[in-house]
Amino acid sequence: MSNSITIDGRKISETQPPYVVAEMSANHNGSLERALTIIEKAKKSGADAVKIQTYTPNTITLNCNNSDFQIKSGPWKGRTLYELYQWAHTPWDWHIELFKHAKKNKITIFSSPFDNTAVDLLEELNAPAYKIASFEAIDLALIKYVATTKKPMIISTGIANKLEIEEAIDTAHDAGCRELAILHCVSGYPAPSIDYNLHTLTDIKNRYGCVTGLSVHTLNNNTAIASVALRVAIIEKHFTIDKKSGSPDDSFSLEPKEFQSLCVDCKSVWSSLGEINYEYKQSEKDNIQFRRSLYFVEDLKAGDTITAESIKSVRPGFGLAPKFINEIIGRKILTDIARFTPVKRELIQ
Repeated sequence: MSNSITIDGRKISETQPPYVVAEMSANHNGSLERALTIIEKAKKSGADAVKIQTYTPNTITLNCNNSDFQIKSGPWKGRTLYELYQWAHTPWDWHIELFKHAKKNKITIFSSPFDNTAVDLLEELNAPAYKIASFEAIDLALIKYVATTKKPMIISTGIANKLEIEEAIDTAHDAGCRELAILHCVSGYPAPSIDYNLHTLTDIKNRYGCVTGLSVHTLNNNTAIASVALRVAIIEKHFTIDKKSGSPDDSFSLEPKEFQSLCVDCKSVWSSLGEINYEYKQSEKDNIQFRRSLYFVEDLKAGDTITAESIKSVRPGFGLAPKFINEIIGRKILTDIARFTPVKRELIQ
């Protein structure tokens, strides 16, 4: 597996600032104008990409009222799956305009396809990458079809177990995918931070040797920001204009100012990780003088012997380091010394 992927000319790896994706999902709420505005706001908020979803109710579920198809809990309780996806889907005839608008606003756009016909549509639009949604991570046929495009692929794990994740990765690899990222994800809407078990990110990276990221559904930014310290390369978070607008995913999405904070804070944390470095830093340069050092605390004449009472370890740091105190005691002074003079080797026999 590769330790980096490239989307739309942007290299994505743990050696680069986190690639932050604004997930539009269903937050357009059936309005093309709102969808276009989300793209604009995502760009202004600092997102590197905006992601949409490509399906219709008929490509993702069945128009059935049986108990199996009823949503019995969570934010969409009381609807059938068909009703939810009828409400939430992004019309296919919007796609060309969404892609054009993203290009105009200089932000990358890609999508999660939910069947082969969606992949075909996105290929016509020259989508730069594909995202496999967490609930589709077990759809190996879809993963195989996406892999044949030779485009970078991002797979969300969601409720997939280790075996299912391995099957998804192997399928993608065997079908020709050479640029693969795995997003650790908790498929709760919203999901509590405690469920994220972020150390799983390190295990994913070590176990599968691929680019890792986080698809996060928490109500705050803490989990996403913390993941940066574990070297995630991608962070995906739902984005909305107004949490109170009534869109399907508003309740666990970020508004523009919150998303901007996410982008700024994640990239700030990433920059603070830096590299292994034990040398003093530029910001410390002027403060070296405030370290402790050895000073004479008595007036001494040339030829006098330095005693424990005649020198002391104090701040500032213009004299010899305190570790030399035992080496200095017992030596003779070469010239007259006034107290409060820093101890220097050239003053000592």
